Amino acid sequence: MTDIASRDTIYIDGAWVRSTGNETIDVENPTTEEVFATIPSGTAADVDRAVAAAKAALPAWSATSAEERAKYIARLQEALTARMDEVARTIATEMGAPMKIASTVQAGLPIATLASCAQLLPTFPFEEEIGNSLVVKEPLGVVGCITPWNYPLHQVVAKVGPALAAGCTVVLKQTEVAPLSTYVLADVIHEVGLPAGVFNMVPGYGQTVGEAIAAHPDIDMVSFTGSTRAGKRVSELAAGNVKKVALELGGKSANLILPGADLAKAVAVGVGNCYLNSGQTCTAWTRMLVHKDSYDEAVQLAAQAAEGYTVGDPFDDATRLGPLVSAAQRDRVRGYIQKGLDEGARIVTGGAEAPASPAKGYFVRPTVFADVRPEMTIAQEEIFGPVLSIIAYEDEDDGVRIANDSIYGLAGGVWADTQEKAIAVARRIRTGQIDINGGRFNPIAPFGGYKQSGVGRELGSYGIEEFLQPKSLQR
Repeated sequence: MTDIASRDTIYIDGAWVRSTGNETIDVENPTTEEVFATIPSGTAADVDRAVAAAKAALPAWSATSAEERAKYIARLQEALTARMDEVARTIATEMGAPMKIASTVQAGLPIATLASCAQLLPTFPFEEEIGNSLVVKEPLGVVGCITPWNYPLHQVVAKVGPALAAGCTVVLKQTEVAPLSTYVLADVIHEVGLPAGVFNMVPGYGQTVGEAIAAHPDIDMVSFTGSTRAGKRVSELAAGNVKKVALELGGKSANLILPGADLAKAVAVGVGNCYLNSGQTCTAWTRMLVHKDSYDEAVQLAAQAAEGYTVGDPFDDATRLGPLVSAAQRDRVRGYIQKGLDEGARIVTGGAEAPASPAKGYFVRPTVFADVRPEMTIAQEEIFGPVLSIIAYEDEDDGVRIANDSIYGLAGGVWADTQEKAIAVARRIRTGQIDINGGRFNPIAPFGGYKQSGVGRELGSYGIEEFLQPKSLQR
């Protein structure tokens, strides 16, 4: 374990300052079930101060050259890289990600995102000629960022990095559940000398700080990642002054395995994808769709793979599945497992009972359901835990129909005997990202969803574009 200090300040206008309120928020270690740190519980007045600082800093920051902004972001990336181990250990402690995942994904992805922003900026097309018009892409303005706990630093950087690259200034409310890794980012921003007011951070609860950001008249755009329910609330508040909203919300992604695909590989990769970050991943392939002729074999392979996911302390090298982030999340996931049983699905491994060990911690057994029908709750609602539903389909059209039978459309996988076949089927699935035969995650490809998985895109050039608006100059 690591000794992580509590924080007692917020970050506004280039300085660490006290909140206007006196309340604090406890930060719990989900492995030990113990409070190990506290942070300030920010207020609407704190948001007002932060927005005023961001608004004042906007003219100068938006006027800097792309090359100058790229240099700042490159320095941020270098400084964050130097503290990569601290970030990984902080995230392993505050939200339970096993150290291997905390290092490679939780700490690695934010660093890669900053690097991509710095690399893209010098050649980014901020101007184009269309007929007799010069079209210039200008910063949207002051951006409010509201981020979740499951990837507590990556989701921050995926918004803050491109927003800064675009020339916007930022007011951030990070998650109150796992907030400490974002403090490391704020430390780094302070150390590299980003101009005062360009980045501001007000931790706190969604119903106070989050709502104040979403409704604030001087915030020009809100970028939110979280639940679909909360995203709808952000949109409702933002509509009051017609600000732009970007939403990255829930998912119930399908892993469609076609006849002729490498079944063993598709199942093994699919289980791993479903269980990444203890299943607390919006893109998780939680529905495995298998042709009826291969169904029994796939169920057996999935059960064998799931049983290899050892639960335990994130700092134990043998651990493949850490705890869920909180008691409430653990209880929610166990409730879904019981709901699956109640509706007639069959558990082939795992279950709602606590694992035999560890004795403490918010752990859920890696669970695989068979005999799942597409209309069941566990096949329709986002569980956000290590729970896989395996569904049989009749033919290709039926498989595509089931894959699209969801209010969500964030991610997915398609496996076939040829790339061409898999791509042809993937084009029929209404979702924002699809991995073809196990294609690797691309941190510069556009990321975002269809349907109730959200609006807008993050990462790469599309991520920068999200924080810009076009102006036409006719000549």
